[in-house]
Amino acid sequence: MSPKVLVLLGSDSDLPRMQGLVSVLEELEVPYELALASAHRDPQRVAELAKGAAQRGVAVLIAAAGMAAHLAGAVAANTILPVIGVPLSGSALSGVDALYSTVQMPKGMPVATVGIDRGDNAAYLAAQIVALTDQSLAARIARARDLQREQLRQKDRRLQELGPAGYLEAGR
Repeated sequence: MSPKVLVLLGSDSDLPRMQGLVSVLEELEVPYELALASAHRDPQRVAELAKGAAQRGVAVLIAAAGMAAHLAGAVAANTILPVIGVPLSGSALSGVDALYSTVQMPKGMPVATVGIDRGDNAAYLAAQIVALTDQSLAARIARARDLQREQLRQKDRRLQELGPAGYLEAGR
């Protein structure tokens, strides 16, 4: 099955911060491909991957990078598919530089941007986009949200039983 989501990382050092993304895509059974492609060190490959994505069945691209974080913009410049940018921490500015670089795109080159190191939210957003044409995936997303809601309600019941100090003492 062809990947529905193409994830590009600017460096292999970004992979540990993207484990949440991988976990969510696998939990929701979204076919994906993960590739290392730097907008600065190999711009031709970034352009090739972005330009060829639609022909390979990709519906959404996710670009994760730190510091200058030019990757998402470079991807958006080479495709009309939705692009989600994940700014990554690790710089002297703790990812704020990457956030600004990712979110401040020129007119006509939008990049949906999630929070710093929030690959998990990028995966959920990509899954929701793919689910527009995949009812089975939409149902899996709904079940995942139901589970999150129930887990929160269980925690609240425990908080009400133990009170704030007891809840914290018990280890949440």
